[in-house]
Amino acid sequence: MLRVGLTGGIGAGKSAVSSRLAARGAIVIDSDVLAREVVAKGTEGLAEVVAEFGPEVLTAEGEMDRPAVGQIVFGDAAARKRLEAVIHPRVRARAAEIEASAPDDAIVVHDIPLLVETGQADKFDAVLVVDVPAAVQLERLTRQRKMDAGEAEQRIASQATREQRLAVADIVVDNSGTLAELETRLDEVWATLRGHGPTTKA
Repeated sequence: MLRVGLTGGIGAGKSAVSSRLAARGAIVIDSDVLAREVVAKGTEGLAEVVAEFGPEVLTAEGEMDRPAVGQIVFGDAAARKRLEAVIHPRVRARAAEIEASAPDDAIVVHDIPLLVETGQADKFDAVLVVDVPAAVQLERLTRQRKMDAGEAEQRIASQATREQRLAVADIVVDNSGTLAELETRLDEVWATLRGHGPTTKA
């Protein structure tokens, strides 16, 4: 089994890369999906979030009100750490369960937006970083996600820097070009992963 950590800044196009790796045969474990799963309605995780932040973080249907939680923790490092203390251990446990069920020769890609921020780079056989310049991130967030420039800049600044991500990368995927260019690069990356050969930052 080859364990790959996949990360990238907001707006870099990490989801596009993970879906294309899955299409090539990788088993993708998406931490964002698991983070929603572990605080779904009726879970112990959601009960803990409510205990930490109060019933106002619930919708009328009894689900977690993600925008409300986001308003509480965004810009408040202490509150964010309290939320992460509930979610992160559960996500890691669930990811380990999924990985344990994978075939011995699988390429398992752990899609982790905050891989650098949570100090997990050394837990994988290879770290793949989806990279774009900050100007591209900003343009995508304002155009595709309809954020205003100030919010987009705050979101980018709240994550690890581009340099911090590149410092832990074994493989870098430049996703500032066309989809055709991305497909060509991922063909190269997939061949490297399949061969378990030397990785490249080219």
